[in-house]
Amino acid sequence: DHCTVNWIVPNTQKNEMEPILLELPQGGESFAMDPHSGEEFGYIIEGSVVLISGEKSYTLHKGDSYYVAPNELHGATALEDAVILDIFTPQREDFL
Repeated sequence: DHCTVNWIVPNTQKNEMEPILLELPQGGESFAMDPHSGEEFGYIIEGSVVLISGEKSYTLHKGDSYYVAPNELHGATALEDAVILDIFTPQREDFL
């Protein structure tokens, strides 16, 4: 199982920030995001995950937050059912 992406703001690609809610079942994985420009912040609303950023990994629990260097491959795997608020600045050229 992978993850469910819930778009919080409709048509947000035109904005500078793109907030989404990620729902991951236990063992589920988020998309492995290739390096990109911009910034990315996340907050663990429920559950716990292992966040991979480049060659490093971090175990995060409910109430933890992260800031990912988007110039590295990154993604998350749920240790238990998890919900993550993820806010990022998408590349404008991705939507042109």
